[in-house]
Amino acid sequence: MPELPEVETVARDLRPLITGATIVDATTHWARTLRGITPEAFADGVAGRRIEGVSRRGKQIVVELSGGSFLTIHLKMTGQLFVVRQDGPEDRYVRLVLELDDGREVRFRDIRKFGKIGLYVATDDPFAAIGPEPLSDAFTVAVFRKRLRARKGRLKPLLLDQTFVAGVGNIYADEALWAARLHPLRTARTLRPADERRLWLEIRRILTEAVIRRGSSIDDYTAPDGDGEMQDHLQVYQRTGEPCPRCGRPIRRVVVGGRATHFCSWCQRLPATDRAGARPILRTMSVPERRGGRWSELAAGEGSVGPGRESRPTPASRAERTRRAAATRRAAARASVGG
Repeated sequence: MPELPEVETVARDLRPLITGATIVDATTHWARTLRGITPEAFADGVAGRRIEGVSRRGKQIVVELSGGSFLTIHLKMTGQLFVVRQDGPEDRYVRLVLELDDGREVRFRDIRKFGKIGLYVATDDPFAAIGPEPLSDAFTVAVFRKRLRARKGRLKPLLLDQTFVAGVGNIYADEALWAARLHPLRTARTLRPADERRLWLEIRRILTEAVIRRGSSIDDYTAPDGDGEMQDHLQVYQRTGEPCPRCGRPIRRVVVGGRATHFCSWCQRLPATDRAGARPILRTMSVPERRGGRWSELAAGEGSVGPGRESRPTPASRAERTRRAAATRRAAARASVGG
């Protein structure tokens, strides 16, 4: 799912393309894309509204409209936004279209149909429960430390909790924890002040770098002006079995709260006080095995592949196939809009 850097990139790409245009109509091809409003009411609510600006809150794009109304666009897993001419090629994956007064249209394309678009008035606050923005000036280390010390959970699920801090997801939680040398299963209460400061710094540093690099085009994410490049600079995410850039030992993978989590068990030590509680999760961890001078990964409890048996694909090879398939889907998305 696109995280803060990816959503910020989409918002920045959209801003000069559609700010100042007026929406003349809206066509919804998949009613469930809309959040709490019918297609007819949505079309009536946006028709004649001028687009005043485009911004971001958490993992959602905010399109500010004249009269105080605004749209929220949650891309979810496969949502994409393109601005094209109204006579552009048809695309069966387009779920909603905003027609503009200059002959163009904004297309919301979403293969898996998980994305959501909402329409709100000025008095509404759909982000009331969302945590602070990690790149804002107001998000100081003191603010982060106070919020952190009010929690008792493990660091990885905590960073994914959007009520704790906005916009951080699976990719950048793994990267920030590795950079800060903190184990993803470590509990917040075990952190020392130096650990808290280091995590705060790394969250901000990595998110800033990812915004500059236009996000990570790992799955279906692409922006109106093209793909990101942060995926080529990730240190641990989807690098299972590859050498840790810091110590050379293999990156490991474990599932935490249903999310794949990547870390170095040598650089990111788990304190003794957290080991007993984390043991059931760590039993499912991939176990590195040396083969022919290279590290491969087997799930915990698996044995080596015996003679005459077909070798099991490693997580690294599966990840590479996933990346290639995603690149093909992104290319198809751009081709569908004439890009």
